[in-house]
Amino acid sequence: MTPENKRKEFKDHVYTTLIGGFLVILPLAILLIVLNWVFGLILGIIAPITNLMTFGGSIDKFLANILAIIIVLFICFGMGVLMRTSMGQYLWEQLDEHVLSKIPLYKGISETVKQFSNREKMPFSQVVLVDVFSNDTRMTGFITDEYNGDSLTVFVPTGPNPTNGFIFHVKEHQVQRIDVPVEDAMKSIIGVGTGSKKIMEKKMDDLESN
Repeated sequence: MTPENKRKEFKDHVYTTLIGGFLVILPLAILLIVLNWVFGLILGIIAPITNLMTFGGSIDKFLANILAIIIVLFICFGMGVLMRTSMGQYLWEQLDEHVLSKIPLYKGISETVKQFSNREKMPFSQVVLVDVFSNDTRMTGFITDEYNGDSLTVFVPTGPNPTNGFIFHVKEHQVQRIDVPVEDAMKSIIGVGTGSKKIMEKKMDDLESN
């Protein structure tokens, strides 16, 4: 092996090793960024309670944050227990109808949360291949709503960022429901098509079984 080939091999080895290490660290870095954002959001929400508990400097701020989170969890649990009673449901319905619904944006946010809390018809729980333009070009999407017996609303994310996409209102005959986990479909979208083999093989299996 010539010295030039050795140098090239060494450079390739360093490059592939560096890329390999980067690909191992990147998911962990993204996870830490997300956790840091979520933790910061939680701290922002409980800040009034934390400030009240640390007033005068008698309690360490970190301990105050932990106690504030515990208090919020107890409040949520208490609300859940109250909502299991007929009196609690009645009081909440009156408050929701006559007070909270008058607040701008509240109603839309409330309806969205209710949709995601419906375990029987959870949005994004059904993966589909949708033929929007009826030309046999299939798009990977998720059913977000169903109505009128044969009409569907489908969200088709764009890769590699699945938070962006298109909303299509289509008929039942334009979609093929695919029995694959949502995680597999999301991986395919984030990977700009990588891993679509599972989805397409499942499509062919479903066609052959029908």
